[in-house]
Amino acid sequence: MRIFKHLLLAILIFTQTPSWADDDAANSTPTRTELAMFAMGLVGAVYKPGGDNPSTGMDCSGFVKYVFSQVAGLKLPHNALAMSKISTEISKTELKPGDLVFFKTMKATFSHVGIYLGENRFIHAASSKTGVVMISHLDDPYWSSNFNGARRLLNPIAALSSTANAASTPNLPTITE
Repeated sequence: MRIFKHLLLAILIFTQTPSWADDDAANSTPTRTELAMFAMGLVGAVYKPGGDNPSTGMDCSGFVKYVFSQVAGLKLPHNALAMSKISTEISKTELKPGDLVFFKTMKATFSHVGIYLGENRFIHAASSKTGVVMISHLDDPYWSSNFNGARRLLNPIAALSSTANAASTPNLPTITE
């Protein structure tokens, strides 16, 4: 029943939002909608510190790493702070599905990361307290008070070119608007 509710929510979000109509289904690059839909398919996956696979469990950065790897073929770092450094800062008002949202949850900046879905919702691997991948609202008092910024991975090739991973990740795809 829980999965059904999330799928219904996804259908409503993606069919009622005209700004996403520019995703080209024939385009071979991943779209924001594809990223969000794939991520939503992981709702309920188990949280595991240090994990990056839904079959064994994932933490927040492992979840984001897994989604972008599977949908866009990107090899992101397994660390929220490192992800913030290879992405472009955007304002909260510029958020689009597939963008990253960061939070200060452990007395350190960029200590938690999730994927923005639209309509002020984001998906993330919650801590061991909640124990699963879940959808939350940016206006929730906890998340709003700990919001640490938003970032975009539109052209990760340029961002990764300054890291050690650059040589091993040529021809990375970009994410279409």
